[in-house]
Amino acid sequence: MAELYLEDFAVGQRFLSATHQLDAGQIKAFAAQFDPQPFHLDEALAEKTFFHGLAASGWHTAAITMSLLVRSGMPIAGGLIGAGGELTWPRPTRPGDVLQVESEILAVTPSRSKPERGMITVRSITRNQKGEAVQDMTTRMLVWKKP
Repeated sequence: MAELYLEDFAVGQRFLSATHQLDAGQIKAFAAQFDPQPFHLDEALAEKTFFHGLAASGWHTAAITMSLLVRSGMPIAGGLIGAGGELTWPRPTRPGDVLQVESEILAVTPSRSKPERGMITVRSITRNQKGEAVQDMTTRMLVWKKP
């Protein structure tokens, strides 16, 4: 994929990532290290919780989303450099889910004070194999102008 600069982005432009299949082992391994709660670690205990079954940490879903964006979703020159945003998890990510991210450019704003760069606002929705949103993220990203 060719790297993209600020001039390459337009409002309404869309990007679709590759996919990632999640299994219980990945969910438990991530949770053991970063979010050790029973509904992420143990199927039997998870049945008795709000989630009614094993669910990936929202932070795990966010990490997978980032990996998909970096590897196949949006080839921004210089990397994906976030400058803040909003993140929601409308439904849990489950073992067996196949995740894919669709991103849409909402705004492209050249910097007034730093002529070598600007910002884009991007909405990225991570969906499972049923097309259900498991994460909805709107972020502002730093993007360089063409050298």
